[in-house]
Amino acid sequence: MKISIVITAFKEPDTIGRAIEAVLKNKIIKKFEIVVACPDEETKKVVNFYAQKYKNVRYFRDPGKGKSYALNLILKQIACDLLILTDGDVYVGENSITSLLSHFSDAKVGIVSGRPVSASPKNKMLGFWSHLLLDAGAHVARNESFESGKIVEASGYLMAMRSGVIREFPLNVAEDAIIPYLFWKKGYKTSYEENAIVYVKNPDNFSDFVKQRVRTAKAHENIRKIAPDFLRVKSFRNELAKGWHRALAYPKTMKELFWTLLLFPARLYIWMLVFYEDRILRKHYGDGWERVESTK
Repeated sequence: MKISIVITAFKEPDTIGRAIEAVLKNKIIKKFEIVVACPDEETKKVVNFYAQKYKNVRYFRDPGKGKSYALNLILKQIACDLLILTDGDVYVGENSITSLLSHFSDAKVGIVSGRPVSASPKNKMLGFWSHLLLDAGAHVARNESFESGKIVEASGYLMAMRSGVIREFPLNVAEDAIIPYLFWKKGYKTSYEENAIVYVKNPDNFSDFVKQRVRTAKAHENIRKIAPDFLRVKSFRNELAKGWHRALAYPKTMKELFWTLLLFPARLYIWMLVFYEDRILRKHYGDGWERVESTK
């Protein structure tokens, strides 16, 4: 069995080395390679340094048209049995890769999502928000979907899948939602591994927080047009129905409770922007590299 671990990156020379080294620290007993796709020369130089140092690290030329575009090229060109996708501005835990791989002993499992964990300080409001949204939000939602046998929306920060099943997916949607849906349509199970941790630095200013969340929400809005039978997890309706009580149960101190209450109008503002841009201005999500500086 051959495993290809693909790291997509864009102008991340300062973090790509950490991402590569974190993968190498995993004790992977199967044959594997690390393929780093990036369009910029600065990141490519760092990748080439690691490629000279490690025989199983190589560079993949990304034409610079966006992450989804690059992934579609990779899905068609890389020959392997299992494909693991992660990003150049995050880093995996020491047992994350092996935890993901354990699910594929079940031949019916097509794709497995890892668990993003915030690497931002919890003692500041935006850092606390990132922990709340990932722990009480995304983690709980994925776990509930997994345990109930529903489609698990994967994390774009870390996911593993069987190679050769999906050769291409639409560019105007979030890959972490549409790829599991395509596996499900082909009769595969989608899975979740909470021990497959990937550490993510989140925005440390409100402007970047809004920018990142609006883009993510718009990417998931497009799924209803392509896959109307897919019950989305990331939606305004779900936040209203399930998110509020999860959020209020998360804080441990009065300060954290105050920050949690401030998150509600912030999320409402984000969903209003999504509605305005998507439905009024008709500025729909499209693939393309876009940096959120404070997450680097």
